[in-house]
Amino acid sequence: MFPTSQRRRTPHHNANTDTNLDYNTDNKPKFFDKRLSPFLQAGKRLSLLALLATAAPVFAQAALPEAIQAALTRADLSASDMSIVIVPVGDKNASHLPSPIQVVDSVSASSTTDATTDTKASSPKNTQNPVKEGKKNLQNSTEYHSALTTIEKRTIKKYEQKIHAYTDDPYIYQSLESIRTPLADSYSSSNPLSNSNQVTLNDDTQDSKTNQNKTSSINISFSPLLSYQPDIARTPASTMKLVPSFIALDTLGADFVWHTRVYHTGVIVNDRLYGDLIIQGSGDPKMTHERLEQLLYQVQAAGIRHIDGDMIVDSAIFHNVTKDPATFDNDPLRPYNASPDGFLVNFSTIGIKSYPADNGKAALVYTPQLANYHMPSTIDTRSAACGQARYSLAPQWQPNRLALNAALPNSCQEHAFYIAYPDAKEFAARVIAAKWQALGNTLSGDVISQETPYDASKKTNPAKGLAAWPISPLPIVSYASLNLAQQIYDINHFSNNVMAEQVALSIGAYHQDNHAKVAVNKTNNPKNTNEQGMTNDALDDKSEHLKNRDLNNSSVLNSSLYQFGNPTTDYATALQTINQWWQTNLDTPPPYLTNGSGLCRECTITAANLSELLAYAYDRPNFDSYVNSLGVAGVSGTIVAHSDRLPDSKAIGRAWIKTGTLNNVTSMAGYVKGLSGQDYVIVGLINSEKALNAYNARTVLDVALDWTAQH
Repeated sequence: MFPTSQRRRTPHHNANTDTNLDYNTDNKPKFFDKRLSPFLQAGKRLSLLALLATAAPVFAQAALPEAIQAALTRADLSASDMSIVIVPVGDKNASHLPSPIQVVDSVSASSTTDATTDTKASSPKNTQNPVKEGKKNLQNSTEYHSALTTIEKRTIKKYEQKIHAYTDDPYIYQSLESIRTPLADSYSSSNPLSNSNQVTLNDDTQDSKTNQNKTSSINISFSPLLSYQPDIARTPASTMKLVPSFIALDTLGADFVWHTRVYHTGVIVNDRLYGDLIIQGSGDPKMTHERLEQLLYQVQAAGIRHIDGDMIVDSAIFHNVTKDPATFDNDPLRPYNASPDGFLVNFSTIGIKSYPADNGKAALVYTPQLANYHMPSTIDTRSAACGQARYSLAPQWQPNRLALNAALPNSCQEHAFYIAYPDAKEFAARVIAAKWQALGNTLSGDVISQETPYDASKKTNPAKGLAAWPISPLPIVSYASLNLAQQIYDINHFSNNVMAEQVALSIGAYHQDNHAKVAVNKTNNPKNTNEQGMTNDALDDKSEHLKNRDLNNSSVLNSSLYQFGNPTTDYATALQTINQWWQTNLDTPPPYLTNGSGLCRECTITAANLSELLAYAYDRPNFDSYVNSLGVAGVSGTIVAHSDRLPDSKAIGRAWIKTGTLNNVTSMAGYVKGLSGQDYVIVGLINSEKALNAYNARTVLDVALDWTAQH
């Protein structure tokens, strides 16, 4: 869609993908001057000799370290299958990364110098002051530390076992149900899901000062620790999520929120609306069924309990973004295949929970409920291992009922799994109708979900009497989403595909609107602005003007805020906006995207692309929100199993990583805090037919993480 560079195309035949791997013929470091300028501006001038000596490694093709090469051999992969870039960033005396996490057998362990060794867990008895204990052990450690968070290995294991035993879909479960990770109560307060304080050591102690004095000078980030085949465009899988998630933070801001607004036609008498209710979707990535219920409750609190008309859901903010959920891997029920939508509800996903019942049956509970749709409340059980409950039940969405075509293994006990509904708009309409009724309200008409703005003139049966009054000038409800930082956490920590799509599309819809609001706030006579970007004075003037208008005049429709500044985007617009941001801020050619989640075979990116993006993000204002959205190696997120594969890895608790996995694709990208205290950007991409077994390929990237952390 957008070329990454001038390339020669070499077909790479792959039984499981349609993609070709592209090779960049331009191997020169285009961003040399940009990377050097901050150091020159800061007065850190280098001699010509030192500069040439430092920059020389950029122009040479580095050999892979022995440890990584050995890992490739064990995985039956060749060096040509892999691109890897490891670049130092920042100053070890002023790291931008969160504090390292020390994974120990128990908090009463006698030494912290090798906390990741896989030894038998000891009892946590007599652990009265783990912070004091950690401080004492730090004084005896030769490794660089800034602050310390300690978590027991068995805490991580217990959490993971509990999640995986309860559901086939751990990341959907945690994202939809807002299940906190093990770090949520003990790690960084900048984590958007955490309200707890970080456990830190006193940096003012003499020992901390001593450790700081041991650190060396700044590493210039254009001199990589390792750069191997950085310019080969490869399929990244879910590491592509790092692109729209950061660009959204950089353009919209971590505190950006989506506003779902509710208008009405007609008039409200007592608690009855004589007219239609219009819900204007905003593209909110996480309108869970609970949050939808809150939105409808606010409508009820605004004085509407009964609607003599229709409920219209306007999802026009995103245009023509619906996809066939079976296209990617012929598994349309998987939630990761759900389509984005301007009014996406609960990821278009139903949670099905089973509970043991009598007489060889299991009870089934569905969340959320669907109006006018039958779903069985019980199912037979059979003697079998639980396995994947979704496949055991073989569910099928039929026009008016959900068919379950097999018995549930009785070993599943209390269990949860998730299936996606094939039509996002129909799903939203059914959930809204069910929620509205559950709140004790009534609706005489229908819930209609459409991708066009409301237009009373196009109704089959024109409204009459009180219901004919035009659309309200101001929304009766403006419901704010979770902020962008919280949404990015779900996207990168749990690798949520449809949320990533929503955010990527929102960049195209809102980036100009957001810039306009900033411009208003920077005028010589600043005024407070509302979420539409209008000043309060302008709103007041507009409201007074509307009040004085003849409300029977249909032209009032054109003056309603429902029509004011409503952004609209499609994939082409959103991806072009991402491409333009890249060309404006970075020096490498833009990656090739067809969507924002990485769930695509044709999408490509180079290791140099991702490395430059991550290095740029390191010094940007919203970096904390970005890095805290990533999984922590051996601790949480999609990189939690790193410690199982490599128990003695020095990267455990010291690497913040986004992973990616598809057939024939294994990848990772993120940040590592080396034992020296130096921060590194790391990107590793493996594309190979032999990488079909992602576990084998993943071990190569594990070794690369460990190797980096040792520096």
